[in-house]
Amino acid sequence: MKKLINIFGLLIALITITSCEKDYGVFNSDNIAPIPVTFPNATTHGFDPFIRVSLAANDPIRFELSIPESSGRTIKEITKVAAGANAINIATLNTGANYLSAPIPGEGTKAVFTTTIAEFQTKRRTATTPVAAGQELAFIFLVTLDDNTQIVTQRVRVNVIQ
Repeated sequence: MKKLINIFGLLIALITITSCEKDYGVFNSDNIAPIPVTFPNATTHGFDPFIRVSLAANDPIRFELSIPESSGRTIKEITKVAAGANAINIATLNTGANYLSAPIPGEGTKAVFTTTIAEFQTKRRTATTPVAAGQELAFIFLVTLDDNTQIVTQRVRVNVIQ
């Protein structure tokens, strides 16, 4: 009798486990935009694309953003930019102040973001924490396409050199 109860219990457990109809999907996957935004003027060694900017030469900070021509879309504008230390992410883009005074219009499948270390200093730093050689600055962009689709780019970095 005890053997029959155990078999019956296992049968009920098996039916219960296999009868779930809800599909929970993939739990861990990359969140890749359907139209990738690349940075043709940046270098990539490791994770984030980066550029080098000379503090002594007062080089501009300039990122070129591009989407594939085969996508059939164009860049309407760079809508929002988050800037700060290397720890910025999409939450900074959503909750932080917009680095831009006005959106930057796109030029077909390209757009260019330009700023300076002095402007970064006034918008994101204080007099007691100036930008210095050896530091890294970071930016993340919200790009709006011609069909009003919005894409969040990956973070890009600026290596400040002497």
